[in-house]
Amino acid sequence: MDSITRLAIPIKMLLLDVDGILTDGTLYFGNDGEAFKAFNIYDGIGIKWLQRSGIKVGIVTGRTSQIVARQANDLGINIVVQGREDKLVAVKELAKQHQLNLTEIAYMGDDLPDLTAIQHCGLGLTSANAVLQIKQKADWISTATGGHGAVREACEFIMSAQGKFESILDSYRS
Repeated sequence: MDSITRLAIPIKMLLLDVDGILTDGTLYFGNDGEAFKAFNIYDGIGIKWLQRSGIKVGIVTGRTSQIVARQANDLGINIVVQGREDKLVAVKELAKQHQLNLTEIAYMGDDLPDLTAIQHCGLGLTSANAVLQIKQKADWISTATGGHGAVREACEFIMSAQGKFESILDSYRS
C-alpha cells in the first residue's frame, strides 16, 4: 500500500470547494445578473456513495450562492460553509464541531485560497486543472478536471483505500 492510500484510510469527512472542483469554474450570468453554475452528475453520485459508506461530505466555499445551497440540499449535504475566504479556519471550526482531527478530514480545492486547507488536512486532494501551486502541495490529483468527474474520482479513491468501494460496485451487479 502506498503512502497516499494510507492517508485516505482514516478519512471520516470530505470537504469540497465549489468553483473549479464541483464546477469547472465557469460562471454564466443571465440578463438580470443571476449567476448560473453547472454541476456534474458523476460527482453527485460519487458524493452519495461516499455518504452511504459512512463518510460525511461538506462544502467550504469563498462565494455565497443559492445555487450551491440548492445543490447541497439535493445531494443531502448538510455541512455547508459559504462566504469564507479563509478556508483553513472554516475547516478547523468544522473539525471541532464534528469532533474530528484534521488527519480525519480530506479537503479538495483547486486554487490558492485552498492551499492552507490542503496542506493541513490529513488528505489534500485536487483536480487535474488546479493551479500549479496546489498541484505541488496536494497529496492526490484526479485525472479529471473540476466539474467533470474529479470529485467522483476522489470519492472512489477514498472508498477504495478504505475497502468500501467493492460493496458499492456489488450493489449494481446482478
